[in-house]
Amino acid sequence: MTATTTEQEPAAPAPPARKTPRRSGSRYGTLLRYLGVRLLLIIPTAWILVTVVFFLMRVVGDPITAALGGRLPPDQIAARKAAAGFDRPILTQYWDYISGLARGDFGRSQDNRAIGDIITSYGAATLELVVWSLIVAFLVGVPLGRYAAKRRDRASDVGLRLFAILVYAAPVFFVGMLLKLIFAVKLGWLPVAGRASTNVELALQHVSPKTNILFIDAILYGDNGYLLDVIKHAILPSIALGLLTAGVFLRLVRINLIQTLRSDFVDAARARGLSDRVVTRRHAFRNAMIPIVTVMGMQIAMMLGGAVLTETTFEWKGLGYQLAVYLQARDFVAVQGIVAFLALVVAVTSFLVDLVVALIDPRVRF
Repeated sequence: MTATTTEQEPAAPAPPARKTPRRSGSRYGTLLRYLGVRLLLIIPTAWILVTVVFFLMRVVGDPITAALGGRLPPDQIAARKAAAGFDRPILTQYWDYISGLARGDFGRSQDNRAIGDIITSYGAATLELVVWSLIVAFLVGVPLGRYAAKRRDRASDVGLRLFAILVYAAPVFFVGMLLKLIFAVKLGWLPVAGRASTNVELALQHVSPKTNILFIDAILYGDNGYLLDVIKHAILPSIALGLLTAGVFLRLVRINLIQTLRSDFVDAARARGLSDRVVTRRHAFRNAMIPIVTVMGMQIAMMLGGAVLTETTFEWKGLGYQLAVYLQARDFVAVQGIVAFLALVVAVTSFLVDLVVALIDPRVRF
C-alpha cells in the first residue's frame, strides 16, 4: 500500500494594509498649534530682553544720578530720586517697571515726556527707513545673487562675492558718510540730511490724517514736488542701510540657487525639454527665495540696530536718532523704554516670519 503525500500550497500573502491618507485638516491643526506655541514664546523672549536691558541700565547707577550728577546739589538729586522711585530696592523698581510695560506704560523721559508718545512720534520714521532699506536690499541683493549663481566661479561671480563681503563688513556710518561726500557734497545730486526740506516738513504737518510717514503724507497732500523731495531725501540713508542686508541676500540667493539647480526635480524638468531659463525662473529660483524669508526676522533686527547709526549720520529723526540723543543725555529711562519697544518689535517680527515660512514652505515640519 502506497502512502500518498499531499503537499499543501503556501498561503497567499495578505494584501498590504491601506494607509489612511492624512487629512488636510490635521496639518492645519498642527500648524495652528505650532503657531500658537510660537505666539506664546513672544512673551518670554520679550521679557528676557527687557530684563537684561533693565539690569544693564542699573549697573551704572540710578538714572537721576547718571543724568544730573555734578550739576545739582546732592539734596536735590536725592529729592528727585525719591520722587521718581529710584531710592527703592532694585527688585521693587523692576516689578513696577514690568507691571507698567504690561499696561503699555514705557515710562517717562527726564524732560517728562511719555516714552509711548516718543515711540508714536518717531517710530513711523524708523519704519519708513527700514521699508526703504528692505526695498534696496531686494533690488540689489536678489538679482545680483541670481546672476552670480548663473556665472558660478567666473570673474563676475568672484567680484560679486567680494562685493557682498565688503558691503556687509563696512560700517554703516562709514558707508553713509561716503555716500554723502560723493552724491551730496561733490555732485550735489541729493540732499545731505533730513527726511525732507524744511518747507515740505512744515506743509506736511497739516495733512489729515497724519501718519508721520512722510511718503504717505506727501501722497495725501497731493503735491508731486513734495513727494519727489521726500524720495530724494530717503535715497542715501536707505542705500547706506540697505546695502548691509543686500550682501546677505546676495550670498543666500547665490548658494541656494546653485544647490537647487543640482536637485532631482530640476533634472526632471530639464529632461522634459524645458529650457534652462524656464527651469531657473519657474522652479529653482522660487525654492532659492525661501531662505530669504527665513532670515528676514534676523535682518530686520540688524536693520533696527543699524538704524541708530544711519539716522544719526543723516539726521533722520526716528527712534534710532532719539536713542542716540538720550544716550548722550544719559536719560536711561528713555533708552530703556525705546530698547524695550524695539525688543518687542523684533519678537513679533520673528513670529510673523515663522508664520510666512510655515505657509510657503511645505518642507517645514511642526
